[in-house]
Amino acid sequence: MLIPTTRYRDCETALAFLTEVLGLSEHAVHRDALGQIVHAELMLGQGMVMFGPWSKGAFDQFMVDPTSVGGETTTIYGVVDDLAARYQRIVDAGADVVLPLEEQSYGGGNFSVRDPEGHVWSFGDYDPLAGRG
Repeated sequence: MLIPTTRYRDCETALAFLTEVLGLSEHAVHRDALGQIVHAELMLGQGMVMFGPWSKGAFDQFMVDPTSVGGETTTIYGVVDDLAARYQRIVDAGADVVLPLEEQSYGGGNFSVRDPEGHVWSFGDYDPLAGRG
């Protein structure tokens, strides 16, 4: 199992965008005594992504803020069965769609959207594991 992780400056805005606009669901959101998010786990089907705040901790030395380098070093791809409806909801929410919905030569369609802090998320209905058991 692989679980991608990332960092956000504004975890509350990130949580709202990822759940309300992109359609991920909360698995667990851990907060400190002041109510600030210290770790969040979100689900899309059986897939999970985790995030937390920039904290100047040991692991943060390996992380790069996408706005500081003009893009991402890795993106996240989510397999969905409601691709057209999800795309329309994201467009209607005014999100920054960086690659519009289009069919791919290897099968299925996909699109990519940039979140408020510059992370790129892609969604498609191509499942590279389909039919494997």
